[in-house]
Amino acid sequence: MTPEQQEGPPPPAQKAAMVRAMFAAIAHRYDFLNHLLSLNRDKVWRRRAADRLLHGLDASAVVLDACAGTLDLACEIARRPAFTGRVLACDFVLPMLQGGRAKAKDLPVARICSDALQLPLPDSSVDGATVGFGVRNLASLESGLAELARVLRPGGRLVILEFATPGWQPFRALYLFYFRRLLPLLGGLISRHDSAYRYLPESVLSFPDPPSLARLMHRAGFGAVRWETYTGGIVAVHIGERGGAPVPQGTATAS
Repeated sequence: MTPEQQEGPPPPAQKAAMVRAMFAAIAHRYDFLNHLLSLNRDKVWRRRAADRLLHGLDASAVVLDACAGTLDLACEIARRPAFTGRVLACDFVLPMLQGGRAKAKDLPVARICSDALQLPLPDSSVDGATVGFGVRNLASLESGLAELARVLRPGGRLVILEFATPGWQPFRALYLFYFRRLLPLLGGLISRHDSAYRYLPESVLSFPDPPSLARLMHRAGFGAVRWETYTGGIVAVHIGERGGAPVPQGTATAS
């Protein structure tokens, strides 16, 4: 069964191959569509994620950006004036990493083509980690979180930026109409890859909600897990520390 014929998220055994092929096909239009379809809010969301990661982090830290795509989040971190460390930008879709090469010129960003489920990094080797709009695409979310915990040093911080589904009506209804109907149409027309922009809403709507993702982070070894939602609840930033004390509830903010 092809991605075009398949309804809903693919089985785990097929997901990695499907995601790799899909993102390789849309890499050339990925940045343009991100900015267009989010009305440029994606830039604000990445800035918030970088703020949460870097707050209190040593300036010379080594940071992992997993599922780095075209390096927008990695570069947002690396270009901060107070940051003097290194960003290891990992993604298993080579055309995406190649698409971000020009952005990372003269920045301390190392591009690594690697699956986030099998990172080529020693245990406890990075001081902080981010994933921007990527954990949703992992073949196994639980395995991905465990791998991130493995490479983070004790006390190291993980920041996950991911789509969520707003709960407040009537905004929820308007958002779901856009997300299910208009976004796949616009994305398909511009990228000429219909299934990629049908997969996006399917994958978001089937993804764990913020409290459920927080529980999965706890199970993977992260403590002090909390989250913030932005833009009416359409994205969430989760923050956790490897080995910290658990915090049972999140916080919500609007922007």
